[in-house]
Amino acid sequence: MLSDAELEAELIRMTDSYTDELFDLSDCVANTILFPVSRLVLDPERFVDDAQERMSRKGMGVVYTHTSSGCPLRRDLPVPLEDRQLLIRQYYEPHHEKLTRAVEDALACSGRCLILDCHSFPSVPLPFEFEQSPLRPDICLGTDVYHTPGWLTESAATLFSEENFRVELNKPFPGALVPMDYYRKVPNVWSLMIEVNRGWYMDEATGTRSGQFDSFRTVLQSVLRRLLRQASIVK
Repeated sequence: MLSDAELEAELIRMTDSYTDELFDLSDCVANTILFPVSRLVLDPERFVDDAQERMSRKGMGVVYTHTSSGCPLRRDLPVPLEDRQLLIRQYYEPHHEKLTRAVEDALACSGRCLILDCHSFPSVPLPFEFEQSPLRPDICLGTDVYHTPGWLTESAATLFSEENFRVELNKPFPGALVPMDYYRKVPNVWSLMIEVNRGWYMDEATGTRSGQFDSFRTVLQSVLRRLLRQASIVK
């Protein structure tokens, strides 16, 4: 339903731009899994069942029907069941199969797995967001009551605070991703969502990197490496 210009603007607003570079820990013992398409096609971090997914109330369930401002995104609403199932088979299921295999491999290797669920968020709330406070943190840590142990939350918050970042828990976004095969079943699967404020590293109007990009990436990756070292010695 959007013009090319409107779609480009919506992509800038809704894309976690450059997070693949910011969170790149290829030199560490880490398995990176990247989703290959925009969340405007399909969002892999939603429950498939809209009845379980609170963002479906905003038209942003696993298959989005509306934009960040609440305008219709797709011409055919509701999305035809056949189209929805095709998108899930093509993108959602393969992504979660990769994630599940990675967790399985980690458990087989060491008996535990740490998932870092990496994202970014705009410095000014978008209309669809439940949390509309203009006072946004630099770093948001999303947790799960079952899969995020207290030591993990405390360690991450401390490490980021030591770098003079303002940290909030579950604000503006809550939760942390865990594959459904392990969700609320295996306590040794740990998960922490890390959301970074885009104002630190990009021009949010144009979608381009800012002059602080490299320095921010260096600090962020340093924190992540220290967090991984701490996680590796937890019994």
